[in-house]
Amino acid sequence: MRVGGARATLAGMPFELAPLGFAYDALAPTIDELTMRTHHRRHHAAHIAELNAALSGTGWEDEPVDAILTGLERLPVDRRAAVRHHGGGHANHVLYWQTMTPRGGGAPHGAIADAIRVGFGSFDALRQQVMSAATGVFGSGWVWLVHDGSGLAVLATADQDSPRILGATPLLGIDLWEHAYYLKFRHRRCDYLEAFWNVVDWDVVSDRYSSTDAGTARTA
Repeated sequence: MRVGGARATLAGMPFELAPLGFAYDALAPTIDELTMRTHHRRHHAAHIAELNAALSGTGWEDEPVDAILTGLERLPVDRRAAVRHHGGGHANHVLYWQTMTPRGGGAPHGAIADAIRVGFGSFDALRQQVMSAATGVFGSGWVWLVHDGSGLAVLATADQDSPRILGATPLLGIDLWEHAYYLKFRHRRCDYLEAFWNVVDWDVVSDRYSSTDAGTARTA
């Protein structure tokens, strides 16, 4: 079966909810245990259940989620909206969980550090762009650090839309839905955004960047 968006070993097997790589309370005090438990077990799990239902009978049940999101126009018209929302919700959350670690935070390092300096001038400048993009999202959505084919960029998406739909490769994503932060931060989205940097796994972000064409070229 597929876990975390990886391809299935048997045709037609559904996506499943993968366990986190850390305990639900491991990110405290940045993100509390109840938020992590509810977010993962209920919200992410619901996206997976709805995605499996929307894909049933389409012939796309055994495809990787990224391929599904970049091939939405080939799906039956009556399934596209559900697959876009729930497929994006699944892919976005997989990346979100993998981007965080109890041992995270600090300044970027690895391949991504140089790319951030080239693209934004400094880590502080990146943080300011992320804050600006995130506070411009009215309602639910995500803010992203992506590689858009020419370089690093910050963008925001509404609801559960994935940057893959826009042709960009997500490197780091921050969930702006209230269920990601409301129990601890209440309405203070900016406080959540500032705190999030304390748990970013820069090793993972750097590895994602290195796997892009730009990152491969820089290390070749």
